[in-house]
Amino acid sequence: MQAFTLTKRSFMNMSRDFGYYWLRLVIYIVVTICIGTIYLNVGTGYSSILARGSCASFVFGFVTFMSIGGFPSFVEEMKVFQRERLNGHYGVAAFVISNTLSAMPFLIMITFISGTVCYFMVNLHPGFDHYLFFVLCLYASVTVVESLMMVIASIVPNFLMGIIIGAGIQGIFMLVSGYFRLPNDIPKPVWRYPMSYISFHFWALQGQYQNDLKGLLFDNQSPDLPKISGEYILEYIFQIDVHRSKWIDLSVIFSMIVIYRIIFFIMIKISEDVTPWIRGYIARRRMQQKNGTQNTTVAPDGLIHSPSLRNYVAGRPTGR
Repeated sequence: MQAFTLTKRSFMNMSRDFGYYWLRLVIYIVVTICIGTIYLNVGTGYSSILARGSCASFVFGFVTFMSIGGFPSFVEEMKVFQRERLNGHYGVAAFVISNTLSAMPFLIMITFISGTVCYFMVNLHPGFDHYLFFVLCLYASVTVVESLMMVIASIVPNFLMGIIIGAGIQGIFMLVSGYFRLPNDIPKPVWRYPMSYISFHFWALQGQYQNDLKGLLFDNQSPDLPKISGEYILEYIFQIDVHRSKWIDLSVIFSMIVIYRIIFFIMIKISEDVTPWIRGYIARRRMQQKNGTQNTTVAPDGLIHSPSLRNYVAGRPTGR
């Protein structure tokens, strides 16, 4: 019941706030129209091989990057949650579930509309299943960014610092995605293992390259030479494992959504219990150092036990 009420309220707040999702929808449509006009009917010529790769890299790199624009709204939500949590109105799990469910319709709308515009203007691989994979992969990637920014919002209350940190993390993820530097050329310590596998961009590009190129034939540099198969391009140009299904890549991205939401839940719990204990411990140490008698100083009643939000909520009287 708590989750349902919170989901309904959060959905209404999101729908009324133009800057939360509606502005992003407009920006996404404008950007995807620009992508569609630049890569209009990209075709299967020799030059279209790299054009398709760069198009996918931009869509799953910069387009998903724009999701950090909702961070200020995330911070405001966290402030409201912290005040209401002090009053014991609802639990952390209800808040995490409601935030996930209320944002889902808007993210589906944004990714399906903008993804449809981009897909058919560029004229990517024909077929409904290929189109469905593209928009699902775009939805999963945007949702991962939203989940990542929620984790950052639970740690960094300042929205400017949060945007900078989120942008930096995504910049690193894009560097190891396999486009700017091919997978086999990425330095193996740290950058290939584990950074490239942590990056959702890596899995999104791997899946989209297979989704778009596999099954197509491309012109060679000379008309006299035989056509180049998409499988050959995947294996020898983009260095992708063609034996791994693209749906596995998509499932990895969806699993990242769950992992980031669990981390979000854990970070809120830590901020409720561990952070107050650390602050109380530091306060006691400072008082002991100030008095200069560490072994004999008696702390005030308020500092004998470190404050905890959970204990505060549990200890509140239920009646007047």
